[in-house]
Amino acid sequence: MNEISLVDVFGRVGQEVGRSEWIMIDQSTVDLFADATHDHQFIHVNPERAAVESPFGGTIAHGFLTLSLLSVMNFSGMPKIREQTMGLNYGFDNVRFMSPVKTGSRVRGRFVLSDCRFRGSSMLVTTYEVTVEIENENRPALTANWITIVQFDPKDRPKTSHS
Repeated sequence: MNEISLVDVFGRVGQEVGRSEWIMIDQSTVDLFADATHDHQFIHVNPERAAVESPFGGTIAHGFLTLSLLSVMNFSGMPKIREQTMGLNYGFDNVRFMSPVKTGSRVRGRFVLSDCRFRGSSMLVTTYEVTVEIENENRPALTANWITIVQFDPKDRPKTSHS
């Protein structure tokens, strides 16, 4: 995985900065998520019934399962900020579930850095335009603006015009 420095992050605004590995969404993963969230709607956990009664031809992943995979997509596809000591999920704006993810499909995340700004002496707030693609599909599974906080030691804060 490549690294980027705090100084260089600002030059990447407007650019795609990461693309994750493909992740298989199998029925076991969907079932485990259903158990964890207590969401056992048949379109997720009953392949036979979903094949007959849903417009999808089988089961689909929970939208929130797809959204929650952004963390692992981040780790597999995003450059590490060299000075980072910890990363925090600050939240999402404009999450849209665009297309269902059929069980047996693969998904991956694409990350475009849309904004970054320092906050306090030891934090960088970053916003990413995130797209989760479905392999061999034209429409994405979801789009969102993801806001994260990069924590770093104050002594590592660069002296730049972005301060």
